[in-house]
Amino acid sequence: MIGRGPNIARLLAPLAACGLIPFAQFANASEAGTSVYLLGTGGPEAAVLPPVEGVYLDNTYYYYSGDISAERSLVVGGKVVLGLEADIVAQFTTVVWVPSTQVLGGTLAVGGVLPLAAPMVNASANLSAPGGPGASASRRDSTLTFGDPLATASLGWTWDKFHLTASGLLNIPVGHYREDQLANIAFHRWAGDVSLAGSWHDTEAGWDVSAKAGVTFNGNNDYTDYNTGNEFHAEAAVEKTFSPKFSAGVLGYYFNQISADTGAGALLGPNEGEVAALGVTAAYNVTMGRSPATFRLKVLKEFNATRRLEGTSAMVSLSLPLKMKLPRQE
Repeated sequence: MIGRGPNIARLLAPLAACGLIPFAQFANASEAGTSVYLLGTGGPEAAVLPPVEGVYLDNTYYYYSGDISAERSLVVGGKVVLGLEADIVAQFTTVVWVPSTQVLGGTLAVGGVLPLAAPMVNASANLSAPGGPGASASRRDSTLTFGDPLATASLGWTWDKFHLTASGLLNIPVGHYREDQLANIAFHRWAGDVSLAGSWHDTEAGWDVSAKAGVTFNGNNDYTDYNTGNEFHAEAAVEKTFSPKFSAGVLGYYFNQISADTGAGALLGPNEGEVAALGVTAAYNVTMGRSPATFRLKVLKEFNATRRLEGTSAMVSLSLPLKMKLPRQE
């Protein structure tokens, strides 16, 4: 587990949980059933930031598979579609810089995320479009492309075993947006998220209890004239350390769109979605060369979805420091 001393064997584990690896998944409400904040990232050690200055890398591989029944519809690519099935394979490369551990009495971390993804979408019925009727009863679409980059920042404080971190992210709409297509990974809209996380992190007892909550504020997609509503997300996790190398636990999340979709492209009206999920996680610590590294696995199953896809997600991440300013040993 992360401590305050020079032992950093699990230094990078909280990077994803602090909102530093957020991105779209075909699992939320809103336009095309996607959201800027990636549900499930607020897991164990959600509020624990690296205790030393440096530059850190996190590479996360992500898979999601979900669907919505043929009796229900979503707006995707400016069209109303029924019976949507979506799979996404993605890689999120995150670089984080910790310039100081003495900002307002806490640790500052800033960084960026570059997503590369292959969404695959199958719609059983294409009903309508803003300029006229849909063209087909069944349609498939897929691509491999870069999404919108994201800028991130976190400020965290530590009081003995308790950690508190405020974090934010900004989606910058310069990724490859495929107009009039079903499969997209870029949002073509500005969006920001603010979150607050807390962790009770007891290295002696080997327990971590973490929770995180936040709100995503969405802008307008000018091409489809779709203004996605704002979204609330809450996550919690409990993890037990079984050895210096291995830990495991449970986690879950709750998502609720708290304001309505608007604009001419919101053909289904407010489209306010809701979903919950439960899952498991495990982490394994290794040494790569001279650097400590952490592998983490998360698997989550969604349930009770309303006006959105329902499915299963899996994340495998590798976190390691690129450069650290370690304290001098006396």
